[in-house]
Amino acid sequence: MVQKSETIWFNGKQVPWDEANVHVLTHALHYGTAVFEGIRAYECADGSSEVFRLHEHMVRLVNSAKILGLVLPYTADELCEAAVETLKRNKLAGAYVRPLVFVGEGAMGVHPGQNPIETIIAAWPWGAYLGEEALEKGIKVKVSTFNRHHVNVMMTKAKASGNYVNSVLAKTEAVADGYDEAILLDTTGHVSEGSGENLFMVLNDIIYTPHTDGVLGGLTRDSIISLAGDLGYEVREEPITRDMLYTADEVFFTGTAAELTPISSIDRRQIGNGAAGPVAKLLQTEFFKIVKGENQDYEHWLYRYQV
Repeated sequence: MVQKSETIWFNGKQVPWDEANVHVLTHALHYGTAVFEGIRAYECADGSSEVFRLHEHMVRLVNSAKILGLVLPYTADELCEAAVETLKRNKLAGAYVRPLVFVGEGAMGVHPGQNPIETIIAAWPWGAYLGEEALEKGIKVKVSTFNRHHVNVMMTKAKASGNYVNSVLAKTEAVADGYDEAILLDTTGHVSEGSGENLFMVLNDIIYTPHTDGVLGGLTRDSIISLAGDLGYEVREEPITRDMLYTADEVFFTGTAAELTPISSIDRRQIGNGAAGPVAKLLQTEFFKIVKGENQDYEHWLYRYQV
């Protein structure tokens, strides 16, 4: 269950959590006409707080709205300010932040007509998405029977709510079959991503990840690619097949919610030593130093604030 905060930023105003409501005929509820972001704020070692790559997330939100043809009445900078205002108002030193832009009530056909564009930013405390234990021991994953969208079927570079029905189907199937998560292949049969995460594979100390052609280019993914390069690893963005995953030394997910979560098995085949491998452990350690404000080389990724 989501732990309620005091207020939600709703169209420019702080509204009490339980009053941030919409009508049941809201267009986005029926047709998925919405875009969103997932962002994390962390409490730093010096007592301050920071939002990780906040501006980049808000730029992606603006771009997602543009791809769907939604006229967003706020700039990325204004949305950054609203997110920090919401964190401060709710006295959240660390939190998950969820901006959402959606088509509101009005016309009920597929075409939204002149329906209003609504914007909210909510924030609440949220721990490890796949569980604290998963960060060390890893998770069990299956290759889904559902494929990731073809690039000309859905707008795969938009973080659009409607796209995530695909993710819901894959995740629900995986959990029902006794797994923690799913890996989706693209329509060519190559590895794409998880239901809400990007994927990396390690073989002979080389890190591989699917090219952005077939995935949503995650900001945690981008951060891990940069960090791995700075640590001296070679990172290759290229096609990955399902059987390559089975014989990899390590496989792990990245994402705002998942952070960096190792994969212990895929389709009941143990990966590496069946827990977090040395590359994943190192990247985890260094990533958490960055988000806790302990590595000044990456200070430009942090949007600082004080509760």
